[in-house]
Amino acid sequence: MTDNNTHFSTFLAEAKLSQTFWALQDKTSEGWVILDSINFENTDVMPLWSNNALATSHCIDEWQDYIPVQISVGDWLEFWVEDLAQDNIVIGVNWQGEDEYLELELADFSQKLAEIERL
Repeated sequence: MTDNNTHFSTFLAEAKLSQTFWALQDKTSEGWVILDSINFENTDVMPLWSNNALATSHCIDEWQDYIPVQISVGDWLEFWVEDLAQDNIVIGVNWQGEDEYLELELADFSQKLAEIERL
């Protein structure tokens, strides 16, 4: 397993430069990939990736009907956080499967994004 600090540092560095990150959305229903959390009981996790290539690499098998969708840091902070908080969602940072993952609480993840957001 890759060091969790490396996962998060890589994610933040790439998100800071591009001011974006990626999630997987169903081509038809427009639903998002949401998984059962490994670390938090009765909690769902939304995996996010710092670049399109990482997100695209997961559009196989059970996620073959999903496509990577870019989300801006500004949109995340303005539109996403409140809804995800109501649904008790945690974030999977540069999620690589059950062997390589970092799950962060939504507030912690969003606070770090707010620190790198360019106004």
